Amino acid sequence: MMTIGEVSATTGVSVRALRHYDGLGLLRPAAVSASGYRLYDDEALERLSAILLFRELEFPLKDIRGILDSPRFDRERALDQQIELLRMKIEHLENLIDLAKGIKAIGVKHMNFTAFDTKKIDEYARQAKASYGQSAEYKEYEQKSAGRTKAQELSLGAGLMDILSAFGGMRDADPAGEAARAQVDKLQAYITEHFYTCSDSILLSLGRMYAGGGAMTENIDAAGGPGTAEFAWRAIEAKCAKKD
Repeated sequence: MMTIGEVSATTGVSVRALRHYDGLGLLRPAAVSASGYRLYDDEALERLSAILLFRELEFPLKDIRGILDSPRFDRERALDQQIELLRMKIEHLENLIDLAKGIKAIGVKHMNFTAFDTKKIDEYARQAKASYGQSAEYKEYEQKSAGRTKAQELSLGAGLMDILSAFGGMRDADPAGEAARAQVDKLQAYITEHFYTCSDSILLSLGRMYAGGGAMTENIDAAGGPGTAEFAWRAIEAKCAKKD
């Protein structure tokens, strides 16, 4: 765990900005110490890196929150976009350096202003932003979360974890059984009511994420016991397969 000061020193993001992100529900600390200090784990730092990535693409903070909380968020695609945008910016800076060297050598009599043109970079960033903003789930999440307080968001998150942790008590049962199926239905209905319409395809994507390892799997297993995340995924898979 890192304190907010340590995160600031490591990342270059000011303490004030980190507190602002917390207030927006964009980046919450993993825990708060007995002394009231915000503490951040690896999952929070990974989310912060994604936030900074989208800031490079000039996304508003409110939009970034909706994107990162969407089940359709594709981290690999986002990284590919960031790499391409940075490559384009490097090319732009190299052109400006060449221009400056030319001015130093021969003056500005025949100066070429095309090196200042950022239309290509701006268009790429625009397309990247549009590719996320068109998601129906993203728009629905934006509508449902509008006006919620931080306490309400925390309560909803806790409610979701309660549903997931309940799969832990079924780990020795049949993931295709009636009890497991009912719990999957409860999970799907909860997400639809409070976040966005959770279709079977989205539910399958979420299930893979739950059991895919990393902090999400660890959190679910910590709440419901070892193997809870994997059982939840198998129950989701079994439920959706019956509809095929």
